[in-house]
Amino acid sequence: MATSLIVFDLDGTLVDTAPDLVATLNTILGREDLPPVAYDAARNMVGGGARMMLDLGFRAAGRTLLPAALDQMTRDFIDHYAAHIADNSLPFEGVAPTLDNLAAAGFRLAVCTNKLEWLSLRLLDALSLAKHFSAICGADTFGIAKPNPEILHRTIARADARGGGTVMVGDSRTDIATARAAQIPIIAVDFGYTDVPVSSLAPDRIISRFADLPAAISGLIDAR
Repeated sequence: MATSLIVFDLDGTLVDTAPDLVATLNTILGREDLPPVAYDAARNMVGGGARMMLDLGFRAAGRTLLPAALDQMTRDFIDHYAAHIADNSLPFEGVAPTLDNLAAAGFRLAVCTNKLEWLSLRLLDALSLAKHFSAICGADTFGIAKPNPEILHRTIARADARGGGTVMVGDSRTDIATARAAQIPIIAVDFGYTDVPVSSLAPDRIISRFADLPAAISGLIDAR
């Protein structure tokens, strides 16, 4: 069956969000008189979400937060991040023209992310990318997060794939695990947020430039 839908992860796949997420983490740490986390060290914390970033950031400073304190810090993080969501975050090179090319070729496009849906919409709107997607679904959309494959299945249904096949595009072990559990082919970018090389996670294809995505999709379709 021909592929008709491409489902993208957001952070580390479509958009380089690390600058604003790391800045938010260090703002919260600064409020507690703790030292900032170096950007290179904090970048790969991004894939775990705000709560995990905070937990790791405080642990790096020698502090462990109790659950109630971590809950409050997470709310503070989201409030600050929402106000600064696109200060320095940008689409990765080639994203917008590649999305245009895929749409022109007849593909429908969707986003499946563990970011909150309203934050995802705010970010994509700020970067003029939201218009490309038939569905933008976050961890709160269905109350399900990756790697549970149900979030991907429901994103596909919301995007109205019209009976065609689906390919997922992501950057991390979570994306690859989600696609595998959903029995959907996965293309990984090698410039995102991951604690191990994506090649070690055995995605179906790996790309180093967004401009190479259409060819990678074609290769997967031809291999079926």
